[in-house]
Amino acid sequence: MKSFTIPEFYRSPIISTLKNYRKNTDPRKKDLTPTEVNFGPVTFLMARHFGFCYGVENAIEISFRTVAENPGKRIFLLSQMIHNPQVNKDLEDSGVQFLQDTYGNQLMPFDELKTDDVVIIPAFGTTLEIEEILKSKNIEIQKYNTTCPFVERVWKRAEQIGKQDYTIIIHGKDKHEETRATFSHSNQYAKSIVIKDINEAKVLADFILNKKPKAEFDALFSSKCSARFDPEKDLTRVGVINQTTMLATETQEIADFFKQVMIEKYGEEKSKDHFADTRDTLCYATNENQDATYGLLESTADLAIVVGGYNSSNTSHLVELLERKFPTFFISSEDEMKSKDEIHHFNYHEQQKKVTQQFLPEKENVRIILTSGASCPDAEVEKVMNKLLSFFKNAKSTEEVLNHFK
Repeated sequence: MKSFTIPEFYRSPIISTLKNYRKNTDPRKKDLTPTEVNFGPVTFLMARHFGFCYGVENAIEISFRTVAENPGKRIFLLSQMIHNPQVNKDLEDSGVQFLQDTYGNQLMPFDELKTDDVVIIPAFGTTLEIEEILKSKNIEIQKYNTTCPFVERVWKRAEQIGKQDYTIIIHGKDKHEETRATFSHSNQYAKSIVIKDINEAKVLADFILNKKPKAEFDALFSSKCSARFDPEKDLTRVGVINQTTMLATETQEIADFFKQVMIEKYGEEKSKDHFADTRDTLCYATNENQDATYGLLESTADLAIVVGGYNSSNTSHLVELLERKFPTFFISSEDEMKSKDEIHHFNYHEQQKKVTQQFLPEKENVRIILTSGASCPDAEVEKVMNKLLSFFKNAKSTEEVLNHFK
């Protein structure tokens, strides 16, 4: 796989050593058990896969190269490059300005853009409508387009099934940048609709099976579907794609559910003409990180710490998985750990910060799961590890511990 040139301050000697050890001992990635790093009074269980993915490293490389190649020019990002506060701040410090916030709200009018301005398209991609605005101003969009290739793969799948007259059901978060972009691209080929989970899938199925009147459809889905969407006509043939960072198990559950709905309505044989059997469209990094998290769930630990941006979809799903078994703390940086007795963390379900006291248990050897999302630099994970180590007296030095992994 291609390697990228990203700033060294995003890399971590400690994390790189651990990742290289696993890469050398398990080159085919068959072993999903975590790496146990024993510092004496505290042991870290590091997920088999975590941190920057292909798409993120590609986006970071292009973004910093764009800054270097265009001295004196105004450089803009359509929205956040990725959902990581440190990376976006670093780009802002380099002079990059944001045109929109993460929800698509305008921070600077497009009318103020000039032909010689540079506009970077983020890793999530963008809508066809925004592309047309940029083209109308003669702004080059391909040279500085950092759209993740795995997102583009979803768009191609949408095109394939759309051209076969299937309505496209997108499993995603309708306000997320990637889902807005995917909806825009799929909508040019077929009627499209966004559902966030299996519960919304079941509601949509009621319209397919005529269990809900057509009159109720607009109240439930009008803001998340194509214009003039007719549930009686547009839900007779469907296929499922997704926002690449959703939980793989949920996407599969939704696809399997709609397949059964079509069997119920049309019968086993005819159902094949009403449901497009799409392959999983999650990106490899999402799959690997989620699989590695299932590996963590097989472990014994006292707590889990997940590092990443609070608006990062793929990171939040790692939190959701780990919460099934462990007290789990979602933090954006080491600064959230105020002391051994206090941690400030994000409750994803309630969308608010919380404070927990005595989050570290008083015992002889504390076992801490440590992982991060695909948009989190390894350097941030190292800072979290070092901060945690500072809370434990007589912890072994990193040099001593890492010798085992060299």
